[in-house]
Amino acid sequence: MLKIIVVIIVVAIVGVLAYAATRPDSFRVERSVTIKAPPEKIFPLIDDLHAWTTWSPYEKKDPAMQRTFGSTTRGQGATYAWSGNKEIGQGSMEITESTPSSRIGMDLDFIAPFEAHNKVEFTLLPAGDSTTVTWALFGPSPFISKLMGLVFDMDKMVGTDFEAGLANLKGIAES
Repeated sequence: MLKIIVVIIVVAIVGVLAYAATRPDSFRVERSVTIKAPPEKIFPLIDDLHAWTTWSPYEKKDPAMQRTFGSTTRGQGATYAWSGNKEIGQGSMEITESTPSSRIGMDLDFIAPFEAHNKVEFTLLPAGDSTTVTWALFGPSPFISKLMGLVFDMDKMVGTDFEAGLANLKGIAES
């Protein structure tokens, strides 16, 4: 009887691992909001890393977070690093592309609680007296991420943060 239970457990574990291996090799999470403001008013709030403290949802998750800004904090080459509680972890980001009033690209690197190297993209699309702002995170999904994705919905977890951040950004830009 014990042998049968062990075999069933081993088969179940192998099945879960095999299923995880079939998951996509990359991921993308994105959210958008329409802001009643021109792109020229919104863009500096994203392109200047100091401005993130006013709207980023991650700032509220750990007000005691240690922040280090590079010598450049705005536009291409701007850098920012942080070290915070277990919810925030430790990492850095760098603006790799800054196209005024339309697009900002970033490298986002986590050191803790796990190592990850991803891309972030903000796009601003004008539409009349408003602008649609899209915040996206994308990158590779190594096997451990695929396995964790069976239990944790990254799109929901990160997407909820993006929704909160975009709502904060909207509130500031529309005031």
